[in-house]
Amino acid sequence: MRNHTHKILEIMPFSPCGAAGIVVGDVLVAMNGEPVQDILDYHFREESDRLTLTIEHEDGRREDVVIEKEEDEELGLVFAESLMDDYQSCRNKCEFCFIDQMPPGMRKTLYFKDDDTRLSFLQGNYVTLTNLSDKEIDRICYYKLSPMNVSVHTTNPELRCQMLKNRFAGNILQCLQRFKDAGITMNGQVVLVKDRNDGEELERTIHDLTAFLPNMQSLSIVPVGLTKYREGLPKIEPFNRDDARKVIGQIHKWQGICKQYFDTRFVYAGDEWYILAEQDLPTEDDYEGYPQLENGVGMLRSLMSEVTDCLRYVHGDDRSRKLTIATGVLAAPFMEKLAAQVREHFPNIACQVITIYNHFFGERITVSGLLTGGDIIEQLKGRELGERLLLPVNLLRSGEDVLLDNLTVSDIENALQIKVSIVQSNGQAFIDSLLDESVY
Repeated sequence: MRNHTHKILEIMPFSPCGAAGIVVGDVLVAMNGEPVQDILDYHFREESDRLTLTIEHEDGRREDVVIEKEEDEELGLVFAESLMDDYQSCRNKCEFCFIDQMPPGMRKTLYFKDDDTRLSFLQGNYVTLTNLSDKEIDRICYYKLSPMNVSVHTTNPELRCQMLKNRFAGNILQCLQRFKDAGITMNGQVVLVKDRNDGEELERTIHDLTAFLPNMQSLSIVPVGLTKYREGLPKIEPFNRDDARKVIGQIHKWQGICKQYFDTRFVYAGDEWYILAEQDLPTEDDYEGYPQLENGVGMLRSLMSEVTDCLRYVHGDDRSRKLTIATGVLAAPFMEKLAAQVREHFPNIACQVITIYNHFFGERITVSGLLTGGDIIEQLKGRELGERLLLPVNLLRSGEDVLLDNLTVSDIENALQIKVSIVQSNGQAFIDSLLDESVY
């Protein structure tokens, strides 16, 4: 059942609705006489310079409020439900799903599998498109929701149904064609599983998806994440160094083909492949503007380039500090290189990098964003950490100071008796955190 009661939680100051007599607790019933299904209806209708909002007050009285504003100016309403509707959950039972590999006892929101195309448009989430009716696809095309971020995994219909354990998953190419015909831009993702959708199947998938260029702007290939909690799940072997080198070879081959025929490399390997293969990261130019940075594609190269660029304009000095950076296995060697670069300008900045191994999920999980407060405390307890501990921002729940195991930054500070600084994921923030001030 969908929620169509849109209670107003907040009204932004100096907004058109703030001056129209609408108050917190009122309910938005309709816009220009049409009911509002969700946040998409609201956002696309509010672009008009003149609207009639049907408002229901807390006493049950309804009122039509006429709003005149600048075109594209926001109305200023914030609703109790961020989507103004229920979230669409995933209907798949993917054999590689990370949520199915989590231990019991964590906070409930971590077990919710969203597969909501609205979150793809609004927040960049990747969706499989398997829970969409024809009517919902038509609505996406009508609103031209771009970009859509699509978890493709494979374009082989039978294999996709098997991997997602969903008999409706095989029509992915038809969905993508409808989006292309509607002028919608897309980004694709393949979570690669050994001996399932790699090798010849990956060749097929990349080849098939080139048909959607230029609407499909980029495609990322990332390795499956395997935790130690896989009891009762299909057996999946991890990729090794030789496997990673083969995957990189395939991707680079297709980059050459796409560059020749479409003037874009199109397909990119996640950073983990290069670390596993023990190969150098591509150059910044090879990432063509980092179209899938938030998906772990080029994140390390981007940070290294930003640090280099920032240091180019910095005059060093003899300031002295002792710090510790704690991060995951994947990022640790790069943090050491970056800290060494800073020391070339500031030789008395002593910064040790400590690798935190993921005991909570298992040591096959190497990204810093899946580290827990418990692992950080356990592995740093009793060590000389200097005057401050630096932790990456991707450890935290968005907008809060809570880690995956519900420990907070304050919990870490209290346990280790050290001040913790959370470092944003850009070059200037990295340098500023080491110097304790802005370099500009």
